[in-house]
Amino acid sequence: MSEDQLSMEQIDVLLSAAVAAPSMHNTQPWRFEVDGNVIDVFLDGSRALPAEDPTGRAMRIAAGAATYNLRCAAASMGYNSWFGLVPDPAEPDLVARIVVEPTDTPDRNLQNLFTQIPRRHTSREPVRPVPLSTDTRLALTWAAMDEGADLTWLPPDKVHEVLDLLIDTDLREIGDWHRRDERSHWIGGERVGEGVPSSVLGPRAAAYPAPVRDMATLPADRLRPTAAFETEPALAILSTAGDSRTDQLTAGLALQRTLLVATREGLKAAFLNQPLEFDDLRRTVQRITGKPGYAHMVIRLGHSTVHGATPRRPVSTFVHTGAEES
Repeated sequence: MSEDQLSMEQIDVLLSAAVAAPSMHNTQPWRFEVDGNVIDVFLDGSRALPAEDPTGRAMRIAAGAATYNLRCAAASMGYNSWFGLVPDPAEPDLVARIVVEPTDTPDRNLQNLFTQIPRRHTSREPVRPVPLSTDTRLALTWAAMDEGADLTWLPPDKVHEVLDLLIDTDLREIGDWHRRDERSHWIGGERVGEGVPSSVLGPRAAAYPAPVRDMATLPADRLRPTAAFETEPALAILSTAGDSRTDQLTAGLALQRTLLVATREGLKAAFLNQPLEFDDLRRTVQRITGKPGYAHMVIRLGHSTVHGATPRRPVSTFVHTGAEES
């Protein structure tokens, strides 16, 4: 093995961290190719969501988040990492290329956030009545800014404007069997390696609209116990100045950094992205922030518990190494 060739043990650490990133419905829409010390991140079109994510924006956000985790893992092993987004326009599924090299001065921020990767999980549970401090909000805002995105915290009146949009999205989905069929493929029941099992859906909200997305598709899941959720959730909108493929990947990088910092601060996150699946409502969400740009994520943050985690596929199912060809 050459000095530049990553060992299988190192590849396993890097990619196990990468695939711990969140993805819509836990589809894990990525694959990786490793050649020497170069790691290419590709979209996996077989895991697309054409009804709910027809442009692939959510896939690219997920790939950006996986790229950020990979860089954290590299720093944890004493590597520096350089990366480029959309390195080859002629190959649209290639969304990121990362080069890792040993160093005596790895990025301390990435190293510290690596320890939060296994602790980060989406929580669809009610949050405890503990307000987020100003310092915490600033830390999360700076986390997004450091990766080239903007995080806007919504005041209570704007929060309710977003919650009202959830009613609109629910009405639009009535009779849309394409969306229901797609969701049922990934959500509910027992899940091994992918998708969202019933065990992590959380309770149904006792009031409507609720600050949590009820993704239930199975009849038994629709009869889950109910719980009271907060009436004024802490919501933040993650956005970027543009909406190109690179911007969407940047949003993924910023999302993951924000989530890992939130985890370090003792917070759990959930997502209310339903309005962003419709172009006109997505523009409305951005207008609610009072800023120019393009909304990518509606994030609910708070102090809550996690009663389970979504599964992940084995690393061997989504990696191809140059060593396999030698």
